[in-house]
Amino acid sequence: MAVERTLVLVKPDAVRRRLIGEIVSRIERKGLKIVAMKMVRVDRKRAEKHYAVHEGKRFYESLLDFITGGPVVALAVEGEGAIGVMRNLMGPTFGFEAPPGTIRGDYCLSRQANLVHGSDGADTAAYELPIWFDEDEMLSYSMPDDLFFGEE
Repeated sequence: MAVERTLVLVKPDAVRRRLIGEIVSRIERKGLKIVAMKMVRVDRKRAEKHYAVHEGKRFYESLLDFITGGPVVALAVEGEGAIGVMRNLMGPTFGFEAPPGTIRGDYCLSRQANLVHGSDGADTAAYELPIWFDEDEMLSYSMPDDLFFGEE
């Protein structure tokens, strides 16, 4: 399996509920590496670019209102199969469908207020990461336990 980078957003509902540390902790305990992280207030332009794939859909405006409604913590996460690993850690999009043990399964019941966003594929990650981070903001570094988690 290849080392991948993916975008993870800790959405405004998770920030308001003081779940940033819990979410970051799960990412780190899984063995993924955070290569960039920042808290931002999302402006409409960034939100529109991020959610461009949903433009014209009935829920588009509510997505924009939600993501711009409070601070967001953006993370660039790296590791073996990071995209799929993060999707599994998060659980299904709709919290009421997410099994216990996943972030959404443990902490939410909502469709839209579902705590986290993660890129759903390599092409999506390649599109999304530059919306949130400049290349020089993503750091490369080694960890003492890289071999334990499959990195060489």
